[in-house]
Order: sequence, then structure tokens, then C-alpha cells
Amino acid sequence: MASLLTIAYRNIGRNMRRTILCVVAVAIAVFFNIFLQSMTEGMTKGIEDVVKVFDTGHINVVSSQYEEEKEYYPVQYPVAQGRSTSEMIESIEAIPHIRAVLPRINAYATLQDSTVKHALLWGLNFEKEQTVLDFNLSDHSNGLRAGHFPTPNTNECVIGTALAKKAGLRIGDRIPLKTVSAQFSDKMWSPEIVGLFEFDYRRFDENAILVDFSRLQRLLVLGEGTQQLYIYVNDEKTTSATAEQIRTIVGDGNTVHEWRDNYMVAMMQQTTSIYIVIFLVFQIVASFLIVNTVVMIIHERVKEIGMMGTLGMTRREIVIVFFFEAVLLSVLGSLVGVIIGGITTGIGSIFPVDLQTFTGGGLKEYPITGSLFLKFSPVILLQGFLFGVIVAALCTLIPSLKSAFIEPVEALRQ
Repeated sequence: MASLLTIAYRNIGRNMRRTILCVVAVAIAVFFNIFLQSMTEGMTKGIEDVVKVFDTGHINVVSSQYEEEKEYYPVQYPVAQGRSTSEMIESIEAIPHIRAVLPRINAYATLQDSTVKHALLWGLNFEKEQTVLDFNLSDHSNGLRAGHFPTPNTNECVIGTALAKKAGLRIGDRIPLKTVSAQFSDKMWSPEIVGLFEFDYRRFDENAILVDFSRLQRLLVLGEGTQQLYIYVNDEKTTSATAEQIRTIVGDGNTVHEWRDNYMVAMMQQTTSIYIVIFLVFQIVASFLIVNTVVMIIHERVKEIGMMGTLGMTRREIVIVFFFEAVLLSVLGSLVGVIIGGITTGIGSIFPVDLQTFTGGGLKEYPITGSLFLKFSPVILLQGFLFGVIVAALCTLIPSLKSAFIEPVEALRQ
């Protein structure tokens, strides 16, 4: 076997054009194998991260009545009506694995004296939120671009840079607006803009007005209640068990959702089979690229096979030589593909792709940021390497077996 391996190794250097062609074919197939997996997993993770930060947390608690009308963001249905927000948070935080419990309020507002007529009021406890979350998932920051977040119990707000541009607003201006309280009364309010944010999430950058939670709680006459609770755990694997404990605490009349229940997350999980089919089609195409290259190389060497036979090599030894040669070439090509794929996905995991360039800003209705991070994963790199080695090595067996069974004299005539 050692001598056959030596012959195979020497054959690689005998024709550099042939060797480079095979290595390039394998490397291209392996690179795109890695890149496609990295892009798909990066896109899925991006959607999941947006959902966890903006839409549900790991666990989301609302009243059952709110759940029925959630597209209107009703504020007249507080969580566990009759109980104070601080009391519920204290009870939930006593559960193991809880990282944070964040009360939030979402409410529609009508803007006056503005070219933009509608916006979303988002009431947050900014001090607590910033210790738990990065609102801008692209640069891993709080997203504040100028000024500061509202201080507690003040008539202050921050707005997105996109909203400021559309409405012609800047820091120091006031936004006259009208919203509806939990008692169905109109509330007029003119918070002062004290900061500008950019979350790289078009839906919020264009439509959201961020205000202090306690101030909005009073404005909407929620008393000690809250519209929603966003709960974050230390380990996502404990989400389901923790959600069951929370259901016991908040009691009947309330709905507890896990982030996996979100429509977009569920849809991505359901369409996994489609991505698998697409990936398999690509695998087949990439495999044909490798197979055609290797088969062509073997058929070009029929005379060489005949010469090996006349020198006394058995058919088995001829097949083994070509198999070893294919393995060496596929390992070399796969390594090149893995290196290029690793560098590309590594860079893409740090410096994201700007999706706005390709979509023209058409992503604002979807829970996805304007930037796509590729996923750098040693597992993906290993899978790509094994794919290249196995396909290239196995595809040599049939043509080399066929060629090895040609009589030496017949082979030398071709």
C-alpha cells in the first residue's frame, strides 16, 4: 500500500495542469457548500435575534384579551389585571435561570403638525433594558446615535434617524401627538426629542417613538399594571420549563408565549425542508462538477492505465492508485475550499452584508435587520471538507474500475 500511495503522490506532480484543474473544481464546490450553509444559518439567526429583542423576548406574557386583539396594541388589557407590575416581576425573577423581566408598553399614536401621521409609542425601562440587550444587532450597541435616552418620569422621547429625516425633526423639537388610554380617553402629549437612535431595523427606525415606561404607564392610565412582560433566560434550553412556571405565577386569563411561537420563527422552521431541498440540489450540482472533472481526467489516462497493466500491475492495484490519487487531490482541493470559505464566512460574521443595497429598503415589514451576518462555524467547515473529500474520492471508483478492465493492448491503442 505504501508503494501504491507513493505512485499516486508522484502522479499528482506529473501534470500540473490536470492537478490544478481538479483542485480548483473541488475547491469551488466546497467553498459554495460552506458559503450557502453559512448564509442560511446566519439569516435564520438574524430573524431569531430580532424577534427576541423586539417582539417577544425569550418568553412573552400578555393577557388573553390582548392576545385576541394584539394587532391593535390595546392598552386596556394589562397582564394579570389587579396585580402590580413590580409584584409580578419580583415573583418571576425568583424562578431559576431568569436573566431579566422587562415590562413594556406598545401603543399607536397619531402625530399632529407632521408629515408623518402615525407612529408607535414604545415604553421602556431604559436603565434596565440597556443592561440586558443590544438594540442595534449589527454593531452590538444600544443604537443611540445622538443625545441620550429619556430620563424616568419626564416628557422626553427618542426617535429613529429615519423618522427624524422623514418628519424633518431634530433634537430639541417637540412631537405633538394623540394616543388612547386604557379608559378609552384621548391623551394629548408633546414629548421633547432628546435623542436619535438607529437600530438597523427599518420598522422601528421609521415608526417608533421611545419613551420612559413609567411616564407612558401614567399617561395611558394603567396604574401599576403593564401591557406586556418580556422575559429573558440565561439558557435558551430552559425556555419551555421556565414558561410553565410563569404560567403558574400569572394565572388564568393570561397568555405565555415562547419566542419559537413567533410567526416568522415558526415559518423559518417550517421552511427548513425547502432550504434542505435547495441545498441538496446545490450539492448535486457541485458533485457533478467534481465528478465530471475527475472522470475526464481518468479517461484521458487510458493509455497510462494500459502501461500500468503491461508493467505487471493488477487491476486492483491500478484502481487503488487512482483512488489514492483522487483522495490526495480532493484533500488538497477541500483544504483550499475550506480556507477560502473560512476566511469569507469569518469576515462576514464580523462585517455584515448590507441587505438594504439589494432590497432597496424593502425589509421593514419583516423581523430582520438591514445587515446579514454570515455564520462562522467549525462544524460547517468540517462538513464542507468531508463533502469534497468523499465525493471526489468515491467518484473515481467507477471510471477507474471500468478503465482497469480494459485489456492493456487495447488501452495502448486508444
